[in-house]
Amino acid sequence: MSNTTRYDVTDWPVGDAFDDVGHVLNDMIAHLKRRQEEGAPGGGKPGAVIHIPPGDYRLRTQVVIDVSFLRIEGAGHGFASSSIRFNVPETQWGRLHELWPGGSRILVDLPRGDGPDVEPTDGAAFVIARDGEPRLSAIEFVGFCIDGLHFEPDGSELHPENTYTNGKTGIYAATANDSVRVNGMGFVYLEHALVMHHADALSIHDNFIAECGSCVELRGWGQASKITDNLIGAGFAGHSIYAENHGGLLVSANNVFPRGASSVHLRGVTRSSVTANRLHSFSPGMVVLDGASAENLVAANHFLRDQEPWTPFIGIGNGRDDEYGLLRVEGDGNSLIANHFSAVVAAEDVRPTGAKPVIIRIVSGTGNYVASTHVVARDRRGQARDDCFAAQVDALLSARAADDLPVIAVLVDSASVRNTVLDAGTVAQLAVDTAANAVRPTPEVGA
Repeated sequence: MSNTTRYDVTDWPVGDAFDDVGHVLNDMIAHLKRRQEEGAPGGGKPGAVIHIPPGDYRLRTQVVIDVSFLRIEGAGHGFASSSIRFNVPETQWGRLHELWPGGSRILVDLPRGDGPDVEPTDGAAFVIARDGEPRLSAIEFVGFCIDGLHFEPDGSELHPENTYTNGKTGIYAATANDSVRVNGMGFVYLEHALVMHHADALSIHDNFIAECGSCVELRGWGQASKITDNLIGAGFAGHSIYAENHGGLLVSANNVFPRGASSVHLRGVTRSSVTANRLHSFSPGMVVLDGASAENLVAANHFLRDQEPWTPFIGIGNGRDDEYGLLRVEGDGNSLIANHFSAVVAAEDVRPTGAKPVIIRIVSGTGNYVASTHVVARDRRGQARDDCFAAQVDALLSARAADDLPVIAVLVDSASVRNTVLDAGTVAQLAVDTAANAVRPTPEVGA
């Protein structure tokens, strides 16, 4: 048997990688498992690297990874905006330099299952799963693009390519795993880009994950993982970053694009950090800590809430009104420190009509600490445009004079007590019961 530790999908003797790279990858994994059964002189299990050269590789067969110590690598993440292309009239496609994402590109061409028997893994290009002990470990995805190709009609009036639904997933970890790495990847036009169950020491770093229904989902439970230095942007009904029942999670230095229903949503997450992220949203509920999330640090993040400037998505939101809060907390002992908020919303578009938008809202729990918050709120509506790039850049760079927008910087609901709020808003900007919470308003100029 060959003792190779490096595979290339373009020269494997079984299958045709360009017609069905899934078939080829599964055969390589089977070969690696046979080699691992032979063992190594030191008693270890040899690993392997599978290389995907630049090119387009159709995936008609789901890849099941049930072996540890495997690295699948390409020659570039290959991300390019499919959303922009699909919203350009087809008559203009001829003048575009590229029509599709590129690099080392996997074209997910799995059939969409329907009916009650469909499993969550059915539409996944890559499934990580193995029963028994120990957990799968040291699986790496590096430097290639997973492309869902098209979205599909969902019964709404939206253009089919703007629905963010197609039943496809990029990578789905169904069983417990340790030290999985997803680095330098591109994910585009997938209903779910990355879904990880029961992850320990997971690293999601330096990826481009955008134009997907949901981007990063940490499900079940997990610990000591990190989501760092990514460019991320989900669809209007999905999560950009979501984690549940995790401890010791680090979410840092991510640039989160608008349009997702949330930027960061933590449910039942404890003793974790959300720090130094740039977060942008067209809707309230940018960062949500719920499900009794406790003892988390949310610090030094830049929040920008403005309004959708790109014509195809005008009027589409996440269904939350402006009293929901940009940063919403349900839990105990969380620290919300030194965050900057820019809220740029036309007063006439605030919902409910006549309300003041809420920046930080503590809904329930005790012992939360809010300090050194800076809120810049402007009453201004951007100009809607058909050119996505120009519209969003113009909106971002427009900091010209506008009227102040009255806001509630911190709202503490009656169900939450014994919180501390320091220098997080003027007296007029705080809606906090001073008998049940410790409060020191921000001094006002000239007061």
